Amino acid sequence: MGARSKARKRALDVLFEADQRGLEPLSVLKDRIATDDRPFPEYAAQIVEGVVARRERIDELLSTYSQGWTLDRMPGVDLALLRIGSWELLFNDGVPDAVAIDEAVELAVSLSTDESPAFVNGLLARLMEVKSSVTG
Repeated sequence: MGARSKARKRALDVLFEADQRGLEPLSVLKDRIATDDRPFPEYAAQIVEGVVARRERIDELLSTYSQGWTLDRMPGVDLALLRIGSWELLFNDGVPDAVAIDEAVELAVSLSTDESPAFVNGLLARLMEVKSSVTG
């Protein structure tokens, strides 16, 4: 697993934990950086900070384009993956669109339900299709 893939997984851990425990993601991030035995990847912190900064817009877009699924109905891992993938896809020009989607799908394969990879892929692919009209 590459350095950025590992960073995405660490960011996912922070966002998922914050959501499940009802905590602020930046507080969980700060705690992880201070207490983890392993160095916390800079890119993982950038992802968490980016998702937090754009969360309202990301959630609005996920709600709009996830046909028949509310954010509350989505498995927590899927929602965190979708937020990461959406941030990378829509707001981080340093990550190619296909990579943002592929990385989110790969994490869904290893960490979520059997249906999750197709769901994550479909929703992020839809956001990629409308990217220029929702970020411009």
